[in-house]
Amino acid sequence: MKLLRSAAAAALFVAVAGVGLSAEAATPKDTLVMAWQIDDIITLDPAEAFEFSTAEINGNVYERLIGYDYNDVSKVFGVVAESWTMSEDGRTMAFKIREGKKFASGNPITAEDVVFSLQRAVLLDKSPAFIIGQFGLNKGNVKDKIKETGPMSFSMELDKPYAPSFVLYCLTATVASVVDKKLVMAHEKDGDLGNGWLKTNFAGSGPFKIREWRPNEAVVLERNDNYSGTKAPLARVIYRHLPVTATQRLLLEKGDIDIARNLGPEELSAVSAKADIRLQKAPKGTLYYFGLNQKNPNLAKPEVREALKYLVDYDAIADTIMKNLGVVHQAFLPKGFLGAIDGKPYKFDPVKAKELLAKAGLPDGFKVTMDVRSTQPITGMAEAIQQSFAKGGVKLEIIPGDGKQTLTKYRARTHDIYIGQWGADYQDPHTNADTFAANPNNADDAKAKPLAWRNAWDIPELTKRTEAAVLERDAAKRAALYGDLQQDVLKTGPYVVMFQQTEVAAVRKNVENFVLGPSFDTNSVATATKN
Repeated sequence: MKLLRSAAAAALFVAVAGVGLSAEAATPKDTLVMAWQIDDIITLDPAEAFEFSTAEINGNVYERLIGYDYNDVSKVFGVVAESWTMSEDGRTMAFKIREGKKFASGNPITAEDVVFSLQRAVLLDKSPAFIIGQFGLNKGNVKDKIKETGPMSFSMELDKPYAPSFVLYCLTATVASVVDKKLVMAHEKDGDLGNGWLKTNFAGSGPFKIREWRPNEAVVLERNDNYSGTKAPLARVIYRHLPVTATQRLLLEKGDIDIARNLGPEELSAVSAKADIRLQKAPKGTLYYFGLNQKNPNLAKPEVREALKYLVDYDAIADTIMKNLGVVHQAFLPKGFLGAIDGKPYKFDPVKAKELLAKAGLPDGFKVTMDVRSTQPITGMAEAIQQSFAKGGVKLEIIPGDGKQTLTKYRARTHDIYIGQWGADYQDPHTNADTFAANPNNADDAKAKPLAWRNAWDIPELTKRTEAAVLERDAAKRAALYGDLQQDVLKTGPYVVMFQQTEVAAVRKNVENFVLGPSFDTNSVATATKN
């Protein structure tokens, strides 16, 4: 871990990040203090990080080739890239790098850095590498396929003529962050491309830089004075790990923190009544759903899959457990994505469900288990589903566990039912279609393990249609293809998609211009100010 750079900085950290519950300590005017559950941070390396908290932090400290308008995600623009062109055959994209940009270290950003960053993601082959690798890139060919064509230009060769928008959106993902090659390689050990060092350090060019990460305690960001854009108004931002929501609420009301990120419906209702606190909301491309393992013979029956979709009381959960936190949504593409549909054909109907179960040869229902991460609102939703399932004769046993336990079991597809969240990796419909509606190899030892694989749903025809949709270059035709895919998955798929997340932050009113973006990596503190 890096150490704080001075006694004064250390004193600030203790005063702000370590404040006690009884303290009456207003946060410094130049410092934003945010309470958030950030125990999911495993690494800070953008080529490896694949967790919600790290994605947000890296979104504030790294730049990518491409960005998009948070208010209209169909509008993309260059960030590190100044311009780009696609070859006539749709197989090669050429980029020109913007002049005059610097890393926080002071090193200039060149094509060499960009090429290194993209190649590095593929060569390290960590969890998010598939976002870049899906263009036919691998360890054996990436140095030939992504290469410099000049000091400030490079080309990227694709294996197929993908929709250009798909390629650009993938380059907005966290894994495509541009890292400082000179700085990273100065810390390389045993050919790790600096991965060991970058797990706990920083080599970016964004509006902030990472000064320190203390696991399960705090992350401290400091303004990057070498940032080529408009300088951040705040000197620093501190993310405090406070998993107890009651503690977040108390510190927010006292003024010891500026923003609380994990408050539940009742707490949000209570703090919104305070004159000096407001609620800030934004729809996210994150879905709450549960998956049905097709290795379970009962769940493999089409009638059972459909019956369970009628045994969720969507409206009741929306009005209680998910109040202010989400809206009912049942298709695999979130609202706002190209081709997203907004149909809600399923509602709580135990009579209809019993008819379907009887048709499946299960007139008396059946027993089944659900793996549930011990966190809200997941646990609350699972308990509500347990009660509504019972009204259809389905006896649901909840198996609680932490995130690692439940995900490990799900990824090994040894679950019956898994309930959780799915967040889009980039703002193109393929990000969700490729996991909900494609499964190129259903074998237990398959390399690709999308959600369809996790739930052992063998779908060769849907997989072909998903692969065709990402190659359609006409936007209207492409949207129609995704609409059809969603309808088919909604009807027959082993998923019960229930809600699209609304992210809510409770913010003290002296804080302005904090941004909740459309995805988990676009929440921004770059323009935030404090009065």
